[in-house]
Amino acid sequence: MAAMLLAYATVPAKAQLGGVLTASPLDTIGQVGETIGDVTDTTLQPLAAARRDVRKLARDRLRRLARHVSENREAVEWDDRRQPAVRGEVLLLDPDPEALQIVGKAGYPVLERNSIAGLGVPFVRLGVPAGRSLAHAIRELRKALPGRTISADNLHFPAGRAGASVTRKRSPGALPRGGTVGVIDGGIAGSDRLAAQHGFARGAPKSSEHASAIASLLAGAGTAHIYGADVYGSDPAGGSALAIAKALGWMAQQAVPVVSISLVGPDNPLLARTIAAARKKGIVVVAAVGNDGAAAPPAYPASYPGVIAVTGVDGANRVLIEAGRAKHLDYAAPGADMSALVPGKGRIELRGTSFAAPLAASRIAARRASLPSAAKALEAVDTEAVYPSRRTGRGVVCNICRSGL
Repeated sequence: MAAMLLAYATVPAKAQLGGVLTASPLDTIGQVGETIGDVTDTTLQPLAAARRDVRKLARDRLRRLARHVSENREAVEWDDRRQPAVRGEVLLLDPDPEALQIVGKAGYPVLERNSIAGLGVPFVRLGVPAGRSLAHAIRELRKALPGRTISADNLHFPAGRAGASVTRKRSPGALPRGGTVGVIDGGIAGSDRLAAQHGFARGAPKSSEHASAIASLLAGAGTAHIYGADVYGSDPAGGSALAIAKALGWMAQQAVPVVSISLVGPDNPLLARTIAAARKKGIVVVAAVGNDGAAAPPAYPASYPGVIAVTGVDGANRVLIEAGRAKHLDYAAPGADMSALVPGKGRIELRGTSFAAPLAASRIAARRASLPSAAKALEAVDTEAVYPSRRTGRGVVCNICRSGL
């Protein structure tokens, strides 16, 4: 039957430093506007069923965003692109006296005038006058300030989930260890590798299962030092572009060489500018492609130029069916059949590209610790990568890193 005709990407097994991949990843199973991913069970599923799965992921994403906005109306609303954002606040980049005078006359108070510390990206945060929606305010300001960069403070969401408690031994093998990784996520608890932590949202730092699991994986992968930036705290409007930008600036001030971001959201001008500034300082930014399926819009910050975009594979080295997409793809790393130690929960099962991104970051950081530049570190990681393809980028890295400490 035609829908069942699938091809295997049969490349020779290649030893990865510290471990060997034991199965070839399955090739892509079809298209729904974009590549929709690899099957995630041990049997070949019909193409029609895979298409239904991808469409369901896209619908689930829209429902999840709508529910978040509906349940947090005091703090969150839709922007002009119908993306969740901080309620009643607009960002203006590169403010000057003329622009500030115009927005003041239009009734928009300046809530904050600042520059992203350590990266020098100037912005103002404006309040939206009562009775005006965020979407209306953005359109009004763009008309009043043609050519200026104006946007909402968009929200970003974690790209993975924790599951039930499990009992699992650590994977055997050894990798070059060490290095420093910054984690922009929730609050980290229980990690002896945590060098420093800072909050960028109301109530932060506040312990997060998601972020603590990431720190556990980094420890298991051999990362020596972790810097944590909590952009969520207890704020329903946490994960905003401004919070992530400030967190990245703090990482730059701490001289963190590699930063992992397991969050996804829409394109945002302030975040794009801040990441570009970080890259100019030599910081490697690693980001997850998300778990909303290939029919979802491209994930950010993974889609920004120069960001290391990472997808996830399961224990049989198959790309996760729910893996999202970015405008480019650099690596794949474990995103399922893995576990982490989380305070108060013990060892728990993990799934999602959230957990693949920090593992790729751990490999880059370990190489960066002994090499003179980010470019040299990435070249070294490329030598570890196995099974390169359009679904795994330059290949799967850190395949034995499936158990956190």
